[in-house]
Amino acid sequence: MEEAPLRAGGPRGAFSKAPERRGRMKFGTIRQTALIDATPLQVYEAYVDPKRHAAFTGQSASGAPRVGGRFTAGDGYITAKHLELEKGKKVVQEWKTTEWPEGYPPSLLELTLKAKGKKTELTMVHSKVPEEQVDYYADGWRSFYWKPMKEYFDKK
Repeated sequence: MEEAPLRAGGPRGAFSKAPERRGRMKFGTIRQTALIDATPLQVYEAYVDPKRHAAFTGQSASGAPRVGGRFTAGDGYITAKHLELEKGKKVVQEWKTTEWPEGYPPSLLELTLKAKGKKTELTMVHSKVPEEQVDYYADGWRSFYWKPMKEYFDKK
């Protein structure tokens, strides 16, 4: 049996204005860990609070740190929706960028924070990332998030 190409509106024959995709959507997962010289609550607040987020990334951020709240970062490059927020412990978001392939659903970003002595071990699992963008975003997390976050807290 031949598989129908996937489209944003469903299998072939569904009413959709989205262009037809050739083949199946393919996804990957990024897993990273960073050790940050701050408490889990400080790291949590730096990520979810727009003013603190902008302070460590050097780019604008906006949004409401509440479940269901929308969040933008990177001068509008990143858009997210908070699915789960556990103060000082966990952040779960639907996440995508302006470079997201058409028709792909948002990815799932999960940050887990654990105290390690006087530092925080941040574990990130970023799943449902379009396969062709996994390496690009993996580099981006290291360069535009974990490195500047470490530098931000080193200055405090």
